[in-house]
Amino acid sequence: MTQQVPQVPPTETPLTGVRNFRDVGGLPTADGRRTAFGRLYRSGHLAHATAEDAAFLSGLGLHTVFDFRNSADHRLDGYDIELDGVRNISIPLSDPADGAEFWRLVRDGNIEQLRSILAGGQGAERMLRMYQATIRDRTAEHSRVLHALAEDSVPALMHCAAGKDRAGLSIAVSLLAVGVEREAIEMDYLKSNEAHRRYKVRRADMSETGMSPEVMELLDPLFGARASYLAAAFATIDEIWGTTDRYLTEGLKLSPGTRERLRERLLDQG
Repeated sequence: MTQQVPQVPPTETPLTGVRNFRDVGGLPTADGRRTAFGRLYRSGHLAHATAEDAAFLSGLGLHTVFDFRNSADHRLDGYDIELDGVRNISIPLSDPADGAEFWRLVRDGNIEQLRSILAGGQGAERMLRMYQATIRDRTAEHSRVLHALAEDSVPALMHCAAGKDRAGLSIAVSLLAVGVEREAIEMDYLKSNEAHRRYKVRRADMSETGMSPEVMELLDPLFGARASYLAAAFATIDEIWGTTDRYLTEGLKLSPGTRERLRERLLDQG
């Protein structure tokens, strides 16, 4: 049985050590229903959560936390805090070896090196390719998440490092599976751009030079949410599978029964 959870929007609580937290409730589906509050949450990593943050998160009645970071992320930021009675599942959605030198330059490179890898739209192009690849190559991981949600994992929290890209795509896929409109998914996705939600950029040189306006402008495509990125993910679904339904059934191996259980767990009762 699904746990009893709040059916009204919660007051958003600013978490001190966790960025980009929000409840993914209230989003409209194509058949006139809405995602229920208190079922699915998203955020940045939990490694720096304070005791107060932990108390808030523990009060949500979470069943499962999905961590989509890889080993390089864990080395950089640390592992999630433990929440009593909550299952933590690690499902890396990116390979730590993929782009290791690129991300080293993002953290450690001087302005000339940053220009060489990010100027002229290179940063945005890299993000577009990443979104496309995550949809194309990570169907097994997304299928695992959705089957877990359908089985017993709700209420759930999904996160990566910033809560924007890997978690953003996993949330998007979950919302597609229960019939949420793409426009509503985009609206939620773009909330990651709000100043209090954004990932705190960490570089080896945190001086005015190392964090200059030009540096931050070069880095912005990597740390901002852009509608074009999510559009590239949706376009990849359409190009490979033709329709969202075929993506869900053929790509993610969701049976009609599994999709219905997801709807029961994640949507209001209408």
